[in-house]
Amino acid sequence: MPETPFFACARVLRVLADPARLRIIERLLAGPLAVCELAATLGARKVNVSHHLGILRRADIVCADKRGRFSIYRLNPSVHRRVGRGRECLDMGCCRLVFASA
Repeated sequence: MPETPFFACARVLRVLADPARLRIIERLLAGPLAVCELAATLGARKVNVSHHLGILRRADIVCADKRGRFSIYRLNPSVHRRVGRGRECLDMGCCRLVFASA
């Protein structure tokens, strides 16, 4: 049975419903970061940050570029938008999550 738009939207919203993942997204709005940099700015363990990044990557919200031994994470350009002065959003197709820039 094919996934309906409602199920796809619910799947994305479940990914975004975690406060730790929203904090990661907020940090990535400023630009690409490695796991160790994200962990340091969030005051979190690298293993936990990696776990959440994996979930965000599978949902196509973030993508990673390999640089040597490190993966540098950034918001996926297909969903990241600037929507006005001092505002950015994640446009997931079914909904938009708007952030005020710091």
